[in-house]
Amino acid sequence: MSAPPPPCDWQITRKLVKERGQYLLETGMWSDCRFIVGTEPNQQVLEGHKLFLAMSSPVFEAMFFGGMAEKDPIAILDVQPDAFKALLEYIYTDKINLTSFDQACELCYGAKKYMLPHLVEECTKYLWSDLYPKNACRAYEFAKLFEEPILMEKCMLIICNQTQEVLSESSFDDVELSTILTVFDQEELNITSELELFSAISRYAQRHNQSSGNPSTEASNNTNHPTVRDAIMKIRFLTLTPQQFAEVPASCNLLSESEKFAILMNICSTSASIPMPAGFSTSRVIRRRKPSRNDSIFMGGASSMDTSRTSMIRFSLSANEGGNEAPKKLYCCRQLLRITECMNTSVLDCAVTFTCDRNVCVYGIQVPTQIPAVEEERQATFSYPELLYAHLLDADGSRLTYTHFTSRVVFRSLIEISFNRPIYIQRNKVYKVGVVLNKIGRYPIGTYPSQSTCNGVVFTFSQGQSGDSVRDGLVRGIIFSIPSSNHNSINNPGMSGIPGDHNKMSNII
Repeated sequence: MSAPPPPCDWQITRKLVKERGQYLLETGMWSDCRFIVGTEPNQQVLEGHKLFLAMSSPVFEAMFFGGMAEKDPIAILDVQPDAFKALLEYIYTDKINLTSFDQACELCYGAKKYMLPHLVEECTKYLWSDLYPKNACRAYEFAKLFEEPILMEKCMLIICNQTQEVLSESSFDDVELSTILTVFDQEELNITSELELFSAISRYAQRHNQSSGNPSTEASNNTNHPTVRDAIMKIRFLTLTPQQFAEVPASCNLLSESEKFAILMNICSTSASIPMPAGFSTSRVIRRRKPSRNDSIFMGGASSMDTSRTSMIRFSLSANEGGNEAPKKLYCCRQLLRITECMNTSVLDCAVTFTCDRNVCVYGIQVPTQIPAVEEERQATFSYPELLYAHLLDADGSRLTYTHFTSRVVFRSLIEISFNRPIYIQRNKVYKVGVVLNKIGRYPIGTYPSQSTCNGVVFTFSQGQSGDSVRDGLVRGIIFSIPSSNHNSINNPGMSGIPGDHNKMSNII
């Protein structure tokens, strides 16, 4: 049975564009694309309108009208149907209806994927307002995955201020081990003793059937995969009394007999002849979390946690703030030795690793634009819509910062791509910058010397293991600044932008 026809002149009773958009969304009238959303058994088919979608999202624009156009129906398996419906509602009507923490996480993921920054911002604000010990660790993992530094900081403040409540929640047993390692790395936690940390990791090990008494397990041999044992080694056993250690840690199987004996000997004597087991904490400093005026971040402030090991680096981007001049942007332009052309037929992924002989702050990169085709030159078409993604990675592959760039650009030019936030990098440490181009067309690929110098700062570049010059040749330069003398604290390799997440972020004021 076919659907009833729409009422005559339905547009007349809907004064606003969002009202007419909602009618089209609800009825599916004039829809020209379909989405298969989610996975079985909850998979749904949803209809849309290419024009509505493309004028809201550059990703949808590329999907429907660009070189990466996809065939109908379009499968979207990584977003749940309810979240995608909420995303469509925002696109068609500007309505944002957030009802739960989980829904906000799902919707924020979709908003990130389809480059809807205002929706991302609203989802993040909702998550800020809905933080409490039960979901602080999960929110931290979400914020870390999607590069939301202020949310990460707020989560870590809750964890450090209300550690006992966080550890006692059953939800703590379901967090990632990397998050537990971050928590156990903190200098200041609101605990009465390290036994609370040990009890929490014991419960976690029991829940996941992991035993750390035998370090030769397969998981322990994989250095890229954190284990319960990695967390146990961060516990400060030397702050316990012999009785405390004997009654709890020494009575379970998370430690080997030789480790128990060595730890107990070192608890009893600071000059024990038997050293602590390799990799275990030798700190005798008791962790205590002291309330700080910087905790005003819970009230919407932008201050950061100020601890003895981890603190936020302030970096002024505006002139005369606190009497400091704005830092001068510098451009490390790589000298072109040779240019070849590369035809991008789908997605072109280019990257280069580099080191720097100074501690500097990286803002972004420079990349060349396309070379026009003969037809475009005949028609005197001087610009085109560029669509790309760029990122800066740490040596271990973790993402420090990124950006999505979409704008009309001039052929045969050099464009400046600014990351979402500047990042301090440490001298002589390996980093990687990359760019992913999504527009079909010809790009000029450069060959460069291995080193470039700007204002006395030497950058050394390497193509990595691939040896493929195409992966290197589209990064023409790095945009950076030299920290002033009052930022010398970056020379401390323990300095961190996010508590427990070394060198991941600078606080941009």
